[in-house]
Amino acid sequence: MENARAIMPAPTIPGWRLIISDRGRFWAFRRTPFPIAAMRAGADPAVDADTLTEIEAAVGRQEEIARKVAP
Repeated sequence: MENARAIMPAPTIPGWRLIISDRGRFWAFRRTPFPIAAMRAGADPAVDADTLTEIEAAVGRQEEIARKVAP
């Protein structure tokens, strides 16, 4: 299975840096900071989850918070 990971393309989330830990946990960090208003509204530039689907959903929630307060 280790070889399969080496030849499979790494998953990506546009605008976010995705890291998969050695234990298989997903972490995503926003490449550019959220505006201050988005941060005050609760947008978090760093999220974690157990699966790719869950991390994509977590990122989506943060981006939605930011969109709601965008000028």
